[in-house]
Amino acid sequence: MSLWIGTSGWQYQHWRGDFYPPGLPTDRWFDRYAEAFATVELNVTFYRQPRPAVFEGWARRAPDGFLFAVKASRFLTHVRRLREPRDSVDRLLEGATRLGPHLGPVLLQLPPDMAPEPDRLDETLAAFPPAIRVAVEARQAAWFTPRIRAILERHRAALCLADRRGLLTPPWATAPWGYVRFHAGRAATPGCYGRTSLDSWARRIAQLWPRHADVYAYFNNDGFGCAVRDAATLARLAARRGLRPTRTTVD
Repeated sequence: MSLWIGTSGWQYQHWRGDFYPPGLPTDRWFDRYAEAFATVELNVTFYRQPRPAVFEGWARRAPDGFLFAVKASRFLTHVRRLREPRDSVDRLLEGATRLGPHLGPVLLQLPPDMAPEPDRLDETLAAFPPAIRVAVEARQAAWFTPRIRAILERHRAALCLADRRGLLTPPWATAPWGYVRFHAGRAATPGCYGRTSLDSWARRIAQLWPRHADVYAYFNNDGFGCAVRDAATLARLAARRGLRPTRTTVD
């Protein structure tokens, strides 16, 4: 199993002096990040659509084999709430496809107050080309029904398994690939994950997906540098369980 491990974004000022050397200019931060990790989840695309040239610039700077997961615009998920998705999906892909071979999965993070809308979800997933991997992060337990699961499975879309101080999302493998997000752990350092928790996740990932699967795991707990350290810890624990984690070269 290829376990793609990274963080949700890389432009965090509080990583300076820890992950980023004190004198490293901010325009070199991506280069430093890409030396340490083989994938990143783009959060900026949730807040605004970067110009095509920005995507092209990321693609040029990314090393061979590096992948960007792209978080879909909040206009699609939080403003339109999956209504009439075609134009929003097309606009997203107009930029994202400029990443070329560096384009990984697309994440649809739904609003926490959004009740289940199976038909809208079905229409949204149908708007993506079959070659694009789409993960869905639902944040209400009411979404976790057989009907929703069937829609995800029909489109080969992954239910994003999201951890926020304990597992909320049911452990469904709705696609032959997986997507996991780590929002906040329960370790002594606020937001960080403990070794026991991450080892449980390594075991869960190994059990849920077949050995040939790609699984993407991103740490969104950027405070105190937790994301960087936890990503490296998960990689070590996953390797001990026979998985193939991507590089996490963290000093």
